[in-house]
Amino acid sequence: MSKLHEHAQISGQTLRPESLMMSYGYTPAWSEGAIKPPIFQTSTFVFKNAEEGKAFFELAYGLRQADPDEEMGLIYSRLNNPSLEILEHRLTLWDGAEEAASFASGMAAISTTLLALLKPGDVVLHSEPVYGGSDFFLKNVLRKFGITAVGFRPTATPEELTAQVAGIEQGRLAMIFVETPANPTNHLVDLEACAALARQHSTPEHPIRLVVDNTFLGPVFQHPLKHGADVVLYSATKFIGGHSDLIAGAALASKPLMKEIKAMRTFMGTMCDPNTGWMLMRSLETLKLRMERAAQSAQVIADWLREHPLVARTYYLTHLEHNPAQQDIYRRHCLSPGSMISFDIKGGEAEAFRFLNALKLIKLAVSLGGTESLAEHPGTMTHSDITLEEQAEMGITPQMIRLSIGVEDPKDLMLDISQAFEAVGVVKEREMELA
Repeated sequence: MSKLHEHAQISGQTLRPESLMMSYGYTPAWSEGAIKPPIFQTSTFVFKNAEEGKAFFELAYGLRQADPDEEMGLIYSRLNNPSLEILEHRLTLWDGAEEAASFASGMAAISTTLLALLKPGDVVLHSEPVYGGSDFFLKNVLRKFGITAVGFRPTATPEELTAQVAGIEQGRLAMIFVETPANPTNHLVDLEACAALARQHSTPEHPIRLVVDNTFLGPVFQHPLKHGADVVLYSATKFIGGHSDLIAGAALASKPLMKEIKAMRTFMGTMCDPNTGWMLMRSLETLKLRMERAAQSAQVIADWLREHPLVARTYYLTHLEHNPAQQDIYRRHCLSPGSMISFDIKGGEAEAFRFLNALKLIKLAVSLGGTESLAEHPGTMTHSDITLEEQAEMGITPQMIRLSIGVEDPKDLMLDISQAFEAVGVVKEREMELA
């Protein structure tokens, strides 16, 4: 059931991911000719005989090496499931990964991966800012397992980062964890520099893995494995799912690393469920179309926001002319600026809240990457568990607003943003009159 589709090529040419998303990893003959894979909504699978069951478990628990061309058979949906196997084959295509694993959420992917690859006494060097849930897991949860998280600021130079690594006791650094672009500042981290640093300090006994959360640009607009990453993580809830109707995550890496991650997933029970896996396959078929449309609109809106009199600063990946180092990373790593925009409204938290409360078409909600446009206040919402002092150091301001641009008409979105700005201005004028 898990063998890959034989027709990934035509006339010797490998088909592109967006063409393979409708068929890769699945043969209609397996399911009475159904053009779409069914949902394998089952907890367990019947063995042909006891000998087959024994052989499947030997592979599942690593009791023996697989024979050439032998694959682990279906046992139990916590270990494997046809719906998830087809999904995971398709997930590998955009990033060019050897293997993938699907999870119950983005945080399930992050936590399972980190617990699989770290042990007590290890140190994780991580970029800042990261998503608030990731920040809490790194700094608070891992500490309970004897694992230390050390952050590096977005302004850190390669020399400062090298010095920071040199200050960590030899043999303890086990992972560099990076979120790029950063949530919510869109700050870029140089993956090639991080990969070089990891290789420089790795030994066969103590490898240092570069793990990258690529949620903000998704698998279409950035490919961290090609820049030296060992593992790529996604909140598949976001662009991969893309319709704000499911929760899921994904991890992609080499087969040896995925063996460790999948083993931890089995025992933690953090796998994706078959129905969600089927919904993700549906979404993968339109992933590139949705992301390209949203990015086109975001570019128009970001450029317009930059010139608006009530905007103090925009955080968007084509607005990096003030920072040549960031421009260079963008040129080397990114295929598009994507559809995430943050901006500082003139004023403070009060003005940001007035703006958010006045929106009509854009919905006030967390998450991102859906077909609908969303807005939120990072400082008091997604990153509220980070102290104000740390937020300031990370570049998260009280007046920052984060927008996730969807697939609506950009003119309508700007109309909504305009009336929200007008509402802020009217309130300010009244306050001045009363004063």
